[in-house]
Amino acid sequence: MIRFSLIALSVLLSAQAQAAMRSYEASAQSSHWTLVENSRLQCQLNHEVPYYGEAIFRAHASKNKALNFNLDMVVRPNNYDLAALEAVPPSWRPGTHAKALASMELLRQFDGELGDSAAWEMLSELEKGNHPTFYYQDWRNARDQVSVGLSSVNFKQAYWAFLQCRDGLLPFSFEDIAFTVMNYKKNSSELTKSSKKRLAQIGEYLKHDKEIESVMISAYTDSYGGRWNNLELSKRRAAAIAEYIKELGVDEGKLVTTGFGEKRHVAPNETVIGRGKNRRVVIQIAKP
Repeated sequence: MIRFSLIALSVLLSAQAQAAMRSYEASAQSSHWTLVENSRLQCQLNHEVPYYGEAIFRAHASKNKALNFNLDMVVRPNNYDLAALEAVPPSWRPGTHAKALASMELLRQFDGELGDSAAWEMLSELEKGNHPTFYYQDWRNARDQVSVGLSSVNFKQAYWAFLQCRDGLLPFSFEDIAFTVMNYKKNSSELTKSSKKRLAQIGEYLKHDKEIESVMISAYTDSYGGRWNNLELSKRRAAAIAEYIKELGVDEGKLVTTGFGEKRHVAPNETVIGRGKNRRVVIQIAKP
């Protein structure tokens, strides 16, 4: 009788434990991975978690092309907590244990995010066929826990496309080119060698970013050659840069050019080095 009661209690507790866990994960039939953005500025790999939200991996143009993971929740947290992240083996690998990967902060009214290291670890586990799964206490029902799993079904082909996209990202970001100072050779509208290289980088970026709001081009000279001549020279320099940018496809209405001539020196004109610094053009790029 006692043994029967213990068995009944065990079954009851097991049923209660299962009822307390709400699980969200795509089935094998509904699991889809999609490369939704593929450009030289950003790569984005998405995976829908039915009735929960979306898992998103992103990489942006930059020197290190760092990776970011975002768990886009339809219902965002209303408390602060931590979610445990584990690599859960698929059901067809019986006897294999889940492996702890990381923890993710849950911030009030924000989606969950993980940085480069944890994001790459998740991708490697998906490549091996495991399911990265988040576990946390439900913030709206204290009796429930929630698990959110990423299915590895149909992952590899989309992942390979994502890796190829990331490999083609520009090795510099918008922040790297948003404010640039370039210098000119003496008595010339020809940029120095290093400035030509910098302008080429700006041009390469502008070819791909269609969200540019404005490009301000301000040109300056040293104090040699006469004020009027220098003013006209600075205007020609600014106009030449604007023409180059316009040919890349940037709307002419977004370009603002100003020639300041000898005004606003940044260094003394008594030395060769100082005059070289004053012969400059400043490019400021803005986005909405």
